[in-house]
Parts: sequence; structure tokens; C-alpha cells
Amino acid sequence: MTIHYSICPVQPENHLFEVQIRIPNPDPKGQGLWLPDWIPGSYLIRDFARQVIKVNASCGGRQIGCEKIAKAEWLCDPCQGELLLEYQVYAYDLSVRGAYLDNQRGFFNATSVFLAVKCQEQHACEVDIQPPRDERYSDWKVATALLPNGAGELEFGSYRASDYDELIDHPVELGDFDVMSFEAAGVPHHFVLSGRHNADLPRICKDLKRICETHADLFGGSLPMDRYWFLTLALGDAYGGLEHRASTALVCKREDLPRKGVEGMDKGYRRFLGLCSHEYFHSWNVKRIKPLAFTPYVLDRENYTRLLWVFEGITSYYDDLGLVRSGLIKPEGYLELLANSITRVWQTPGRFRQTLAESSFDAWTKFYKQDENSPNTIVSYYVKGALAALALDLTIRRETAGKQSLDDVMGVVWERFGKTGVGMPEDGFEALVHEVTGLELKGFFDAAIRGVEDIPLQELLQDVGVDFTLRPAENALDQGGHGARTATPVSRVSLGMKTRDENGRCKVATVMADSPAQLAGISPGDELVAVNELKVTHASLEALRTRLVIDQPVTVHLFRRDELIVTRCTPRAAPADVCQLSVDMAAAPEAARARGLWLGSPSA
Repeated sequence: MTIHYSICPVQPENHLFEVQIRIPNPDPKGQGLWLPDWIPGSYLIRDFARQVIKVNASCGGRQIGCEKIAKAEWLCDPCQGELLLEYQVYAYDLSVRGAYLDNQRGFFNATSVFLAVKCQEQHACEVDIQPPRDERYSDWKVATALLPNGAGELEFGSYRASDYDELIDHPVELGDFDVMSFEAAGVPHHFVLSGRHNADLPRICKDLKRICETHADLFGGSLPMDRYWFLTLALGDAYGGLEHRASTALVCKREDLPRKGVEGMDKGYRRFLGLCSHEYFHSWNVKRIKPLAFTPYVLDRENYTRLLWVFEGITSYYDDLGLVRSGLIKPEGYLELLANSITRVWQTPGRFRQTLAESSFDAWTKFYKQDENSPNTIVSYYVKGALAALALDLTIRRETAGKQSLDDVMGVVWERFGKTGVGMPEDGFEALVHEVTGLELKGFFDAAIRGVEDIPLQELLQDVGVDFTLRPAENALDQGGHGARTATPVSRVSLGMKTRDENGRCKVATVMADSPAQLAGISPGDELVAVNELKVTHASLEALRTRLVIDQPVTVHLFRRDELIVTRCTPRAAPADVCQLSVDMAAAPEAARARGLWLGSPSA
């Protein structure tokens, strides 16, 4: 039994896909259909069905009724013979999570465009991807990890999936894109780049090969897929990705891509490679190693787990670590990235109010629905999760005298949960760490995962010959980094708020909990007008901060809506929440050796 899908970018200018579904054996009592409410990997109810334009049904050439019975469910009247569904989908979501179509390119996830046939989701699916009907699009191609079912490489035509679950895990890129192929660990890989660019594709592919093979080495040297596609869109300002079983969809800033004839590793390209590294690591961790709550996915409601820190946090740890282990960046560059991550967490008051387990569980309602107060109430299971993974790795290395590490744990995780497809129970990761290492680490997990105290990274990093220092921020953009820094004068002050420029006006974006600004009654959304009767802007406020005196109140004039408010704000000493990491050149030989083993570089 095969469900037949057909999709055509029928009106690129109007952002409309036309979809047909042929069901050979519909339910004689009336065939139900549904569309996912969310897409795996992005934990937010997105209500994709809102973009579906009236579903029409016919059988034997005769129109039959098709009633919408819920926000993402339809029910067709009983019929005998093949059932044909026809509808359109409005596609104008430029993210990696939905569907997009204009006169330059098309893109879709099946979760946005293909209705599932109720009670027949396990049947094979055939997908006919049709070209636009206008000759202006004659140069368009197709890029997808879907297996061809008669279509040639990069061609429109027929593709196949073993079931609906596989169908929704292979995004499709359409357009006149550039593509280059390479081989990693014996498996063909393809890098697709859409959008205007001057990128050095051979260099990108060479570097991606090193990343892919570094991650493969961690899991035994082989890959869990027989082909892989990087579907990449370059824009003026964008960043993000979404993992799939044999591909990833990426959006990036075109300036982050390396230009032809330009050598070196700038921060932008490093950021792009880190994104690719992250999504590729997901090929193992979350695409095949899954929490029990995701086996299988239930796509019409939230799926709760306290393990997202394992799947996103550990992945976030290994994404940058993979860059240094592959030799693409130097240890100093990695320490800079690590210091940036530590700073981000240390500047988030919410780390004292939400545990990593809670952050994972509440992703649906808090992490993916952030507001102006989120920094005060939540912590990122990505960033703090990566620091917890770092701490766990270094703890295992210390307690086993370097004989074991988190690498060993992840190898067994792959054998136990990845290769088997058995979902990881909520206590499964912690139990497996104990099984692999023999260490009693309940105290670690109580503190780092189920507690809110800061992770003791300073002493753990010292074990591998890395100096850890905290200092006040030098300016609003200071995120720390690598290398020794001159101590910042203790006279630097803080008001405890972040501002943004809004058409020349200085608007308050965030007010930190228990800060001078909060105590003064300043709120997010307020427009700062003057401090000590001198006009302020977003830019001038930073300069003004250097002239304020600790404990000496200042008068603040602000507008809240259309009301002028005058308040007094008393500056405090700026907190030491910016991390600086550096290689301890005086470290003992065993510490230097441990650092080399950790970073995968004897010279580290």
C-alpha cells in the first residue's frame, strides 16, 4: 500500500504550493486526515494547519464532503475507491521550520504541507515534486535527502519514503542553487547554497568533511546514514538550523561564509561551522538517540521530557569541541568560545531560579516563548547544558585519572539507545554514566541538573591547565574571551538594565532582577529621556555609565507610554560576570597532558 503525494509551486509570486494526495484504500467509514502541530527539533506548537487553504475531496470523479473537525484535522465522507484530496498551502516562513515560496526559491518541510492519512501513517509514501509551470523557473532544481523513485539527481520527479515519519524528516529545497559534493567516512555528502553569495564552496566542503569525520570517530568511525545534505540559505542577517536524519536545513549570514581567495578563520565563519557541527552531531544525538518521550513523536501535542539538556546541551558542548578536535580552530579559539558561553550563563539571573531539568521540561512554554523578563526566570538548556556536559566530562576525566571521559559514555549511549532505537528513560542517562564509569555522581547531577547553584568550572578547568577568571564587563558587548586581561577597575558601575535603539530613542529592553534599575521602578518598554537632566541615547548611555559613581544616586527621566516619570536610581559596582580563560603556561605536565587529551590535540 502506498500513499501518493504531489506538490507543485503553482504560484511562486503568491507563495502558494498546490498539493494532491491519492489514497488507494480510504477508510470506508470516512477517512480522517491531520497535520502536525509542531516539527521535531523545535519544541513549540506552531499550528502549521493555519496555512492550509480549503481541502477538497473527490472519489471516482465525484466531489465528496471533507469537513474540518479540529484545528488540524479533517474528515472525508465515506466513499468506495481511490480518494483524491486537493488543497493549497500558503508558504512564506523563511525559517528552517516551515515552508517558503517566492519567485527566487522554494523550501518546505512535509510537516507544513503534507496531510497525514489517519491510521495509514505506516504506509509507504511516494512524492511527486513538480516544477513551477512558468518557463521563468526552468533553471530550478531539487535538493533533498528523500530517496529518488525515478527522479534523477537534483531533478523534479518522484521520490519515496518508507512511511509518514520518514516523509516529514526530509526537507526539500527548490531553486537555482549552487551545490558541491564531498565524501566523509565513505558516505556522499552534498552542500547546497541558496541566496546571493560569493562563498568559497570547495573550502566549506573541505572543512565540513573534517567536522563530519571527527564526529563519526566519536561514535565508532561510521555514519548512521548513507547520504547527507546540508541545505543552506544565505541571507543578510540570519542564524539557525534544524536537524534531520539525513540532512539539515540551515540559514546563515552571508558574511559568515568564507569568500573566495580569502584565508583565515574569522568569527563569522567559525560561527557557521559551529552551526553545521551542531546539526551534524544531532545525526546521532536526538535523531537516533531519543528520549522515551519522543519514541514515537506525538505531533498533535507537547511531548515533555527533562532530558533536553542531554540532547541539546551535550550537542552544544560537542559542536565547538568538534572544531578544535578537527584542527579547524586552535585551542585558544575554543577557549574563547567557551568563555563566551560561560559569560552568557553567568549574566543570566534566571540560572538561580530554574534548573536544567526544569528548563528542559518547560521548553514548550518558556524557552520558546521568551519575553522581556525571561533572563530573570529561565536558563538555556543549550548553553548551561553545554557547561554541564563540560563539567561532567572533566569530572569523569579527573575521577578516573584520564582513563575515561564523556566520549566513552556517548559511545555506550549510541550502542544502547541509538542503534537499537530504544527510547532513553528519564533516569537513563544518569544511570548509564554510573554504569560506564563506575562513579557515584548523584551529587553532581543533583547540583548541576536538578539544582541552581553555579557549576564549579574554575577548579575543573584548572585540572586541565586552564585559568578561569571573572571580571566586570568593559562594555555592553563584552562577552569575555581568551587570554590575560588587565583587571577592570572596581569603580565600573551597573544599572542592571539593557537598552536598545528604536528610531533614535533609548528603549529599555530588559531589567535584571533586584538591580538598581528595578529598585528604581524602571520597566521594560520605558523610553529613557535623560539622566541627571542630560539627554541620553542608546549610544550615549554606555559612555555615561563610565562616569557614574557607585552608591551616588542619579535622577532619571523617562516616558512610560505617554506619561513622563521621574525616578532616582543608585548605581552599584558592576558584577564580575564576564569570563576570561587562558592556557596556564605554568601548569604541571600532567595538567597539560590532560588538556591535550581533552581537546584532542597534543599541543593544546
